[in-house]
Amino acid sequence: MAVGTIHNKDAFINKISSKLGRDRNESVILPKWEHRPQFEVLKGASSDELAAAFKNNSLEKSTYVVETDAKNLASALEKVIEKYGGGQLVASNDQRFTEYGLDELLKQTKAHVWNPVLGEENIAVTKKANIGMFFSDAALAESGTVVQFNDKDIARSISLLPMAYVSIIPKSTIVPRMTQVAQAIHKSVEEGNNLATCINFISGPSNSADIEMNIVIGVHGPVEAVHVIVNDM
Repeated sequence: MAVGTIHNKDAFINKISSKLGRDRNESVILPKWEHRPQFEVLKGASSDELAAAFKNNSLEKSTYVVETDAKNLASALEKVIEKYGGGQLVASNDQRFTEYGLDELLKQTKAHVWNPVLGEENIAVTKKANIGMFFSDAALAESGTVVQFNDKDIARSISLLPMAYVSIIPKSTIVPRMTQVAQAIHKSVEEGNNLATCINFISGPSNSADIEMNIVIGVHGPVEAVHVIVNDM
């Protein structure tokens, strides 16, 4: 059987439809909902208002927030690295580090830049790293969440394995909520663009809130989280 080939699909679906006692649907029509409250959250908010909401919701989840501009980004990141103890730094292989003038910072800190050619060696280094640094692709004002579109160069290990993650968030990428990101993903698929191998929605440091009554930070991921909002507008 060839990889990626689906066999007997029609026969299988026809059998399921028959067992359910109904005809098989040949097409799906998107319904027109009378009410769509998901589009009303922070509707019409300015970029400043979205950034403020994102900051407040990040702080509520024990996430440290820094606000700066592109000119002072390197300096702001140096202070963050110092605040969290320095040590091994791992960064995604992202062209935006060059675009924002951060190559010298990565060089000075002897950062390990993710290299897919190295394979498992990247993960071994990242497991021992103190700080993982990456650019977010979108940020959700409603929940203080950063969105990471992962691929071979932008690995989810960077936000998951180190003791702390530092997410650099261009202010222009902050949207009201997950609704807008889902719309962008849907549009990208319709246009025939390649979808990220994994899309992560990261809402601050890990904690035990979803499994027990007592909150413990750093249960299954970074103990510390930093959101660096960069005014790029």
